[in-house]
Amino acid sequence: MQSDSRATYDEMHHPDGAVRSAYAGFREWYDEQDRGWLKKQDVEAERFFRRTGITFNVYGEDAGEERLIPFDMIPRIITAREWRKLSRGIEQRVRALNAFLHDLYHRQEIVRAGRFPERLLRGNDAFLRQMVGLTPPGGVYTHVVGIDLVRTGPDEFMVLEDNARTPSGVSYMLENRETMMAMFPELFSRVAVRPVSDYPRRLAHSLAACAPEAVRGSGRPVVAVLTPGIFNSAYFEHAFLADQMGAELVEGSDLRVVDGRIAMRTTRGYRPIDVIYRRVDDEYLDPLSFHPDSVLGVAGIMDIYRAGRVTIANAPGTGIADDKAIYSFMPEIVEFYTGEKPLLNNVPTWRCGEPEALKHVLDNLKDLVVKEVHGSGGYGMLIGPAASRREIARFAKKLRARPENYIAQPTLSLSTVPIFTKAGLAPRHVDLRPFVLVSPGGIDITPGGLTRVALKKGSLVVNSSQGGGTKDSWVLED
Repeated sequence: MQSDSRATYDEMHHPDGAVRSAYAGFREWYDEQDRGWLKKQDVEAERFFRRTGITFNVYGEDAGEERLIPFDMIPRIITAREWRKLSRGIEQRVRALNAFLHDLYHRQEIVRAGRFPERLLRGNDAFLRQMVGLTPPGGVYTHVVGIDLVRTGPDEFMVLEDNARTPSGVSYMLENRETMMAMFPELFSRVAVRPVSDYPRRLAHSLAACAPEAVRGSGRPVVAVLTPGIFNSAYFEHAFLADQMGAELVEGSDLRVVDGRIAMRTTRGYRPIDVIYRRVDDEYLDPLSFHPDSVLGVAGIMDIYRAGRVTIANAPGTGIADDKAIYSFMPEIVEFYTGEKPLLNNVPTWRCGEPEALKHVLDNLKDLVVKEVHGSGGYGMLIGPAASRREIARFAKKLRARPENYIAQPTLSLSTVPIFTKAGLAPRHVDLRPFVLVSPGGIDITPGGLTRVALKKGSLVVNSSQGGGTKDSWVLED
């Protein structure tokens, strides 16, 4: 994504160089600090992350390699007014996503009404036939949601994509804040920032509220985090959240069906589990229902789920909402289920499976960003303005071979936030992933989220797997 015709919006500075009100308190503190001391703190932050073990596994050419996600100590700051507006749009979108998922797996009223094409479901691996007619406990499909946002102007936030399957990154949000508070405690006494440290408690409470009705009255629900194991790229986060919630961290080999319940192995025998926060993909959840060779899931778990004896968060089949072709219909989806116009806009999107859209994309590849409909982590995409002629030609062949596998979007002028460099502050492009908890009792949005930053000058790729870093995200108190 390169800049479009508008100038890039600098979140810290006005065009004349004056500091915006959101950053006034921080900038005043920053200007008082000794630069040598700040540089030492920058180095100390990296040491802190290494000691904590905050790394991620790399896939692709460097498979098996563990890397540290770079942390930048200049916070990304959002005013209370901006956050209120954002929160309303996020809540509206998440409500619509849950209603959409329920409808897709039941009567498909949106298809009958001609507002959504049935062809996007046919042959779509993310649409699970095993979920048709099944309603999860409490009617909640997306218990934890991450909405990726980009900012293009003073009051212009747009949704880049939805993460309704297994959104990751919340551990980095929490560790970024802990690091900042440890290094600069006096800063938080001068700038009133809304806390995020209670997220694990809120997550545990929200998951427990989604326990099957049959077990809610029998004491506190038992929650467990299901991980594929230590070789998974997000294993640090799985272990971190289980520890912070006071939940059990389990692998598929720790679980089995006992007396019509999913139970985990303990030193005192098998203990029933009520809620499973799973970080295992759909196809590996149950070898009896999906991939028969899977050793990551639990044989028979889908039968127990259908019987309403366990909650799986997020529900199987929610990945259909992450499909980037379906994303392009979100304005219609929001309006259909809420009766309201979307408060948050989508990025304009061309569905390459449509002949006219494909022609436009092929004619303008050098100016567009093209993504796989089920892609993530910055893999399998083309950034036209940064690609060579040979790369564009190669990608055009892939597009013609499987057009329905891709969508394209215009290049956007993403906002910038300063990062700390040896030469001082320098602007870099950012996005934002707020985290949303959904339970029968309502929707809970954590104030802030994960800010990812493109550390290379001019780059718009913020994914950690592609060289991006993270920042602490501040939402100011009123």
